[in-house]
Amino acid sequence: MKRIITATVRNRSGVLNRVTSLLQRRQFNIESISVGRTESEEVSKMTFVVEVEDFQKLEQMTKQLNKQIDVIKVSDITDKAIVARELALIKIVSNSQLRGEVQGIIEPFRASIVDVSKDSLSIQVTGKPDKIEALIELLKPYGIKELARTGLTAFVRGQQPSSYDSSFHSLLN
Repeated sequence: MKRIITATVRNRSGVLNRVTSLLQRRQFNIESISVGRTESEEVSKMTFVVEVEDFQKLEQMTKQLNKQIDVIKVSDITDKAIVARELALIKIVSNSQLRGEVQGIIEPFRASIVDVSKDSLSIQVTGKPDKIEALIELLKPYGIKELARTGLTAFVRGQQPSSYDSSFHSLLN
């Protein structure tokens, strides 16, 4: 089963290497990884999508990651309400006659053409991985020359107060 793991880490040299090395030693296959600085220059956020067969193995890996000196927090957010997106750049074979046809295909995906040359089109799309997969499948018959994906980036959605949340109602009064 696929799991989405986030790690908040100190933004220091070598942290990514130590974290991925730990995953490798535990024989986790990293399906995707994205890393970037957060609202603080000193902190980065990592998002991993890993294939896990054994839940106990996942718990052990999470505990070991939390012990790493530059790791601030590790969370398995798979079963939580999350906001998750990925970016893909797709370069396809195209000529001037096919451009209108391709535009009709990518429009429902809210994708956009970001580069045009004599013999190719470069398309940008963001969204959930299944949306990106669907667009890639539709573009395959045109001939994909190049494909680059960022990997999933995700975080837990903000807490929405329920109608019975008394602390929320006390804020309104």
